[in-house]
Amino acid sequence: MLGGILAALGAGLVWGLVFITPLLLPDYPGAILSFGRYIAFGLIAIVPAWLDRRRIAQLRRQDWTAAVKLALIGNIIYYAALASAIQLADAPLPTMLIGTLPVIIAICSNWSPQKAGDAIAWKKLALPLLVIFIGLMLVNASEVAHMDGKRSMAEYIKGGLVALVAVAAWTWYPIMNSRYMKIYTHINSSTWATAQGLATLPMALAGFAGYGLYQHLSGSAHYDYPLGPHPLSFISLMLTLGLLASWLGTLLWNYASQKLPTSLAGQLIVFETLSALLYAFILRGNPPAPQILMGIAMLCAGVIIAVRAFKPAAH
Repeated sequence: MLGGILAALGAGLVWGLVFITPLLLPDYPGAILSFGRYIAFGLIAIVPAWLDRRRIAQLRRQDWTAAVKLALIGNIIYYAALASAIQLADAPLPTMLIGTLPVIIAICSNWSPQKAGDAIAWKKLALPLLVIFIGLMLVNASEVAHMDGKRSMAEYIKGGLVALVAVAAWTWYPIMNSRYMKIYTHINSSTWATAQGLATLPMALAGFAGYGLYQHLSGSAHYDYPLGPHPLSFISLMLTLGLLASWLGTLLWNYASQKLPTSLAGQLIVFETLSALLYAFILRGNPPAPQILMGIAMLCAGVIIAVRAFKPAAH
């Protein structure tokens, strides 16, 4: 159980990077950031795929079908929606909506568990979820104050709606990924991360090419296709996300998914929120306000309570 928790923490630390990348590359459309990230993921996955070629070759057609579905919804659609939402409505509002994922995933996975042993009594789940929710609200209420005011209400609404697409995609992904890995326990977590990278590559390449074709045919020139106005920054950040946030993050999350009940793992996505906050404060160069520190303390307390609630089920 400790190994699973540490793996979830590691995944959260690298996933937090995806929230600041759209702010570091504001001139790049969300779709381009998503396609670029997952092209990098797919290309990087070729190396471990070669090294792990024996186990990769043992994957069946149904495994590849599952990997394609998970890659499309949990990778490309999720990050295209998240990056677009951040650019439409600035970071605070989408981050607030995405921040509800630990609670939503825990409720959905506990509501419809794969098998009875995966569920936990709602009275045990209620307290950690409530503490985490209060912590998220404290953090995000303060973050909303950082809205830049340069956007119209229509842009905030569009950004919020697009962020909800990301929430739906990443509610579905960890639950389905966890269930698949618990059924097919012979699949190694690193092999499954690599398989998802390979499954993502052709879709990301097709999407990237399709975006360029659409821009050419529509006569739109709002983006300097293919590498944009800052090609070196774009390539380096995409490779960073591809290696850390995608391949390593997926590997760590796969390991956590095998070791932990899905509803507990869902709550541990709060590590992603905490990491995104940390990186945002480093980027701003400002220390967190007292309200945010209180919210962070609540998030940490909620995780501790959740782990204690699930501990008997792990024995």
